[in-house]
Formats: sequence, structure tokens, C-alpha cells
Amino acid sequence: MSHPCPAAPARTAAGRRGPRAVVVLLSAVTALVSLGALHAPPAAAAPADPAATPPRTGPKAQPRVTAAVLDLDGTGRVPTVHGADAHYDTASIIKVDILATLLLQAQDAGRRLTPQERAQAEPMIRHSDNAAANALWREIGRAPGLQAANKRLGLITTQGGPGPAWGLTRTTASDQIRLLRAVFDHGAGPAGAPALGERSRAYIRSLMSRIADEQSWGVSAAAGSSWELKNGWLQRTTTGLWDVNSVGRVSKGGRHYLVAVLSDGNATMGDGVSRVEKAARAAVAAASAR
Repeated sequence: MSHPCPAAPARTAAGRRGPRAVVVLLSAVTALVSLGALHAPPAAAAPADPAATPPRTGPKAQPRVTAAVLDLDGTGRVPTVHGADAHYDTASIIKVDILATLLLQAQDAGRRLTPQERAQAEPMIRHSDNAAANALWREIGRAPGLQAANKRLGLITTQGGPGPAWGLTRTTASDQIRLLRAVFDHGAGPAGAPALGERSRAYIRSLMSRIADEQSWGVSAAAGSSWELKNGWLQRTTTGLWDVNSVGRVSKGGRHYLVAVLSDGNATMGDGVSRVEKAARAAVAAASAR
């Protein structure tokens, strides 16, 4: 059995790339999505998350966004939520939860991840690989396995997606902070102690610190020095509107913040990215001003 990777140095904010465009594979149809001045062409195509049911927003729905932030260096452990703490589709941010569930199940079995599991986990997080997520979603037992693990990880509002549709898991910004605490905060967990062992936590942090350059947007916009993140994006099939989400830890001014920003109803992916980054910057600025 293989050893999880040691924690890698956090990605620096200065390492982010400038303008680029993202190529998104939507089901069996490939389409170019131009993000204007936001993104330069990525090295590889980034697949969109599967959408197996009709969207929950209408064609004329107004975009909405919710941001939650927790100062890890503060004394409190309740995040500040900006906007309604409503449910959103996770899209690919659920991949962090899938990996946390896999690692927790491996811990329970007294083993480490196999080489095959690591070969799926690493592209799932670093490149948002959907085929790897499909395989690991099945391995953890889909929604029932996820929700059993989430009870131990401290999550209370996340509802696993139907059947194979992990991207349609429903979550809230505050619950994503609870998941991030299970990875980054030593005091996380319903019983006060983290459910995930330090080796497992370090492995997740390592992968989140080495996200592919073309996917390094999102909460990283609020970082002053370093960050770890996972993004998710999904175009709804009947409206063409976009869900765009980003979660992670950012460091700024010598302090560390857990940040979760969820959005939907975006006209384009570029609009969603801009909305998420603006909300992340505002949330961290408000937290650092306290």
C-alpha cells in the first residue's frame, strides 16, 4: 500500500496566471466558452460537471452568491456568512468531500490509499478529472457513503446527489466551511477532535495547493501570500446558466482564512468567476478588518 503524499508548500498568490479561456466539455458536446479578459487558453480541456436533472433556476433567474469566511487564527469557530446561506449545487467542489470520505473509509479499514486510488484522487483534485470522480464516487458508496462520512466530519446540511450525479450534491456555504475545518482546523469534528488523521488531512491539503494553473481562479483572488483551493463549475442544460463555486484556505496579512463562495444563475462562466472572486475578496477584507 502506498503512502499519502507529504504536504506541499502552499501555492503563492503571485503564481496565478493572467487572462485565459477555458474549454469546457458539456456531456457529449464540446463547446468553447470564451471568458474574455479573464482567462488565457489552458494547457488541457477542463470537463464540466455532469447535470442529470433540470436546473432549479429559470432562464430569467437573477444570479445569486453566498460567501462564508472563518478566521482560523481567531477564537471563534462559527463562520461569517455574507448573503443567504441557501442550498446550491456543488459541481466539482464535491470532489474534496469525495476524497475526505475515501480517506476516512480507508482509516476505518486500517489501511492507506492504494496506488490506483491515489492515481484517481490526484487528477480528481488537481485537474478536476470527472472520470476519476465517477470511479471514486462509486467506491465510497455514492450519496449514502458520503453522508455517513459527513456526519463524522461535522457537516449538517449537505445532501448527496442522486445516483451517479455527484455534481448535483446540494450544500451551503457554511457547510463547506465545516468541511474545510475537517481538513485545515485541528479542532474540527462533532466531538471536538478531527475525524481525519493528520496524514489524511495533509494529503488533501497537498493536492489543493497544487491545482492546475488554468483552474487557479476563485478564492485565491483574496489571498495575499498563499492558498489552497478547489473550484466547481456547471452549465445547466435547459437554461444555459452557470453554477460557479470555489472553496479553500487563503493566507493574507499573516492570518489564515477558510473561504467558501457559492453562486448560480450566472449568464456565463466568466461572469460567475468574476462574481465569486469579488465575493471572496470582500469577505476576507471584512474578516481582516475586525
